[in-house]
Amino acid sequence: MVTFRCILGRSAKYLASHPVWRQQIKLQNRMSSLPLPVAAVCQVTATPDKQANLSACKQLMEEAKERGASMVFLPEGFDYIGSSREESLSLAESLTGDIISQYTQLARKLEVWLSLGGFHERGHDWESDRRLYNSHIIINDKGDIVSVYRKAHLFDVELPEKGVSLKESAFVIPGPTLVSPVQTPIGKVGLGICYDLRFPELSLAMQRHGAEILTYPSAFTVATGAAHWEVLLRARAIENQCFVLAAAQVGQHHEKRQSYGHALVVDPWGEVLGDCGGEKPGMVLVEIDLEKIRSIRRNMPVQQHRRDASFYQSLEKT
Repeated sequence: MVTFRCILGRSAKYLASHPVWRQQIKLQNRMSSLPLPVAAVCQVTATPDKQANLSACKQLMEEAKERGASMVFLPEGFDYIGSSREESLSLAESLTGDIISQYTQLARKLEVWLSLGGFHERGHDWESDRRLYNSHIIINDKGDIVSVYRKAHLFDVELPEKGVSLKESAFVIPGPTLVSPVQTPIGKVGLGICYDLRFPELSLAMQRHGAEILTYPSAFTVATGAAHWEVLLRARAIENQCFVLAAAQVGQHHEKRQSYGHALVVDPWGEVLGDCGGEKPGMVLVEIDLEKIRSIRRNMPVQQHRRDASFYQSLEKT
């Protein structure tokens, strides 16, 4: 049975799934008599076992559909998290492989949109190069792949005092370009992945091209997550006046790797609407009220106040 774990609003109590909760929980921000679209932001503990991971994600997707979600967000590495470079490469598939095929079938069967953040996609020169892309895939409710963003910023970080040592570029190719925000049932979604969160230029580009929702499916380390995860997500929401949805990995994947968790939903004012905690898989359900974006942008027109690019480059000329 899926365990739901969430905080609704920053002052709300920590809630678990049980009959009383199912009866009493109220989704956020009901502003009109018309139903608002619901997003399900998920938290999982992936391992090298691809079929076990698929089964766990399928269960979350089915529960999300039952709870009224029109779009489900899964984290980076939803397909698997390998214990070595060699294992990660051996498990990789193409976009036409079995794993994505099963997710397209599930999307069609459940009639939900999917954000699959961080699929291990074989590179275009796989036979000679043996490297892969870290790919964020959007699938519509008909089972069609409508967008693929390949992670641009790779996590090559050594923090010996924190016990962090990862070199993503050892087997991952940086994505060549951003992709345009995608129109979905919950709004226009801009695509990022994990470490992209630290580069505000990406989120600003998404916002300038119409994004209402920014997504950062992630597998943050415990050390960097505890220090930076929430503050960065809230900063991206505030500065772009967007919702931010961040599905997350949590817990021990294998003996070499552990993730921070805390799948998060942040509104355009920077308020945390949902937090899945740092212990177990689950999800947070949230209504997406796009009127909140319009109201905040109207009352505080930050983007209108932004100077043109030449102004911010003027220091380079002095």
